[in-house]
Amino acid sequence: MTSFFYFDKLCQMTLNIVLVEPEIPQNTGNISRTCAAIGADLYLVRPLGFEIDDRQLKRAGLDYWDKLNIHYCDSLDNLRDAHKGADFLYFSTKASQSYWDAHYSDGCFIVFGKETAGLPEALIHENAEKCYRLPMRPVIRSLNLSNSVAVVAYEALRQNRACLSGDIFI
Repeated sequence: MTSFFYFDKLCQMTLNIVLVEPEIPQNTGNISRTCAAIGADLYLVRPLGFEIDDRQLKRAGLDYWDKLNIHYCDSLDNLRDAHKGADFLYFSTKASQSYWDAHYSDGCFIVFGKETAGLPEALIHENAEKCYRLPMRPVIRSLNLSNSVAVVAYEALRQNRACLSGDIFI
């Protein structure tokens, strides 16, 4: 016998995904699509490695752009200043803690660096207790940015038993 449980907005969670200086339009497009799917706000920190009207960016996000809350920031410091008291979690291959051990609070900001360099080392050192990594074999340098964002975002939802309005879980 299969049981169905219907969840409504009472179990929703607010997430904010932050990309610091993203370089590859297809990654940002895919991340935009993930954000639209889960209702997360997307923050893009300049400079961007592409134009926001880039054809490849738009194509990767398909027809979900009207369902996305996207914000642009001139610096990560400006974003943090505008959201004092918010929980910022940083993700890097250089971190020592697993993303499984992170506490994802409602309204938290999940921060990722650019594809070629990640987050600045100084930022990682200053925030070591809030820096996390996705585990992987040592012979692998890193995961694709859009895959990493999706893994972490859905882990945040899972840990909080959050769901999306209209979802049915079996």
